[in-house]
Amino acid sequence: MFLFKVLDWNDSPRTTVRVWYPPHLINKYTIKLNFILMLTITSYAERTSSTDGTVFYSLELTSDEPEIVLSKNGKYYITARKCYMSSTFTESVCVSMLGKQFPGTIQKTECEPYEFTLPETGEVITRHHWYEYVPEEVNTPEQAVFS
Repeated sequence: MFLFKVLDWNDSPRTTVRVWYPPHLINKYTIKLNFILMLTITSYAERTSSTDGTVFYSLELTSDEPEIVLSKNGKYYITARKCYMSSTFTESVCVSMLGKQFPGTIQKTECEPYEFTLPETGEVITRHHWYEYVPEEVNTPEQAVFS
């Protein structure tokens, strides 16, 4: 059994997986592993457009990659990245989409500072980032063969 670090596009480690290879295949073949990171639709929310007041639904996307975070008070906690994606779906379609998975990641993006209220404590903090969905790269047949 071997441990492999799964790396994202810029070679930073994402997760570790255990893979078993039959002994007769070890050192005889080079095996290239491609892992697809998945997102899960975990919730939805009704929103109102700030421009024309129309109502639409946003889907909450949650990463399958847990993160260990060190809080300001020095304690560790586990979390997962989440973001919302606007949709043209009706509420009934949003309900049917809950639990569905699709490829992609959620990345942290720098932005202009804004105030955010923590739902658990009511504390108002200033953030300089937000999280956004990044689709999985779609390879052409040439990229699949020659990469």
